[in-house]
Amino acid sequence: MTTIAVVDNHGQFTHLEQRALRDLGVDCTLVDNETPPEDVEADGIVLSGGPDMDRIGQSPKYLEDGRPVLGICLGMQLMAVELGGEVGSGDYGGYADVTVDVLEEDDPLVGSLAPETRVWASHADEVKTLPEGFTCTASSDVCGVEAMSDTDRDLYGVQWHPEVAHTEEGEEVFGNFLEICLASAEATH
Repeated sequence: MTTIAVVDNHGQFTHLEQRALRDLGVDCTLVDNETPPEDVEADGIVLSGGPDMDRIGQSPKYLEDGRPVLGICLGMQLMAVELGGEVGSGDYGGYADVTVDVLEEDDPLVGSLAPETRVWASHADEVKTLPEGFTCTASSDVCGVEAMSDTDRDLYGVQWHPEVAHTEEGEEVFGNFLEICLASAEATH
């Protein structure tokens, strides 16, 4: 069975990320973000959302160990910052229902949602400059980088929260990430 660990960055929806994966039949554990990656047995990692960059613990180390990573909201932002991109304040601010345009139909994480999808997202902070190796895979009229992917390293991020009911195709995002983890596990065994 595929195992995915959700690294808890103290986000208000983190438990819903774990539940969404369990509902897909995934063995999913919730891990405190002070836990080092080498202590976590999992085929893939979800870096949860959270309130601020000062409380991300060991999360950046999960980007270096070769397992597929999905960053959600703050998880995507810390991925961008740690790998050389830039994050700044969004023009829009708090949570809102947003229509996202999928830009890369062949992207393994969000391509199946093309041409667009409705999501629930906070735009208090957002990725302003992509890190090297990443492609912007989705955008909206309130945020230029709603999703990003580095398929060579299996690093993926979404600004929105796929785990909440307001996001129309959130389960599909988690299902696509599961497929990425399965393919990666097969390639390494």
